[in-house]
Amino acid sequence: MKLTYKGTAAIVTGGCGGMGLETTKKLINNNINTLMLDIKKPPKNFLNKNRKATFKQIDITNFKKLKKIINNYYTKHKSIDYLVNTTGVLWFDRDISSVKIDFSIWDKVYEINLKTMVYLSKIIIPKMEKKKFGSMVHISSVDALSGDNKPQDAYGSSKAAMIRLSKSLAIQYANKNIRSNVILPGPVETAMQKRWKKKPFMKRNLEKNIPLKKVGKPEDIANGIMFLLSDQSKYITGTEITIDGGITSKP
Repeated sequence: MKLTYKGTAAIVTGGCGGMGLETTKKLINNNINTLMLDIKKPPKNFLNKNRKATFKQIDITNFKKLKKIINNYYTKHKSIDYLVNTTGVLWFDRDISSVKIDFSIWDKVYEINLKTMVYLSKIIIPKMEKKKFGSMVHISSVDALSGDNKPQDAYGSSKAAMIRLSKSLAIQYANKNIRSNVILPGPVETAMQKRWKKKPFMKRNLEKNIPLKKVGKPEDIANGIMFLLSDQSKYITGTEITIDGGITSKP
């Protein structure tokens, strides 16, 4: 099945990270103008080699600046057809049990993981409404589905809230042909898991518990994102796709 895309302009938050960067590459390869938003810069020469890509460095918790950047991009391209929201933080050392966590850490995780989703919705959905077309994909996590005796409670609960918010947006804007879906990645080799480089045994032990016996790659998640953005998924909204090597299917 060949995936096709009606839209011409996209925004990818966390666009310079593993999943975001892989998705940006695939969007560009499908002739879609793509705005990369990230607090860090893209790889060297990436923008020179990919003329369809635009990069703006931003902390997207800055609503005023975020709105200005997106409005300018919309003015230039006349539409925003796709949103890929990969923004997220996972602080293993500071994000702990809700009984013990510092409130400032809790609030910051929620601001980055969840509140920015609200910011993006407020800015982008009205623009999609004008065209009566749009597809949004938000990156949650399998951590949203279960508890843990060594938890990152702010991360897991904020990712669970993303699922609920996406479902609500899907229902609210279905009559405007705007879709909202979520991907739940399992263990994926990204910068968020840089601890695996320092302690490779952690990765090996984890892979033993994954039915497919390997952790995912950013491209695995990007492939799922591209499907949910595509014309071939036009009847899919308000749902989740789990990409986890089968780990959540285990008894």
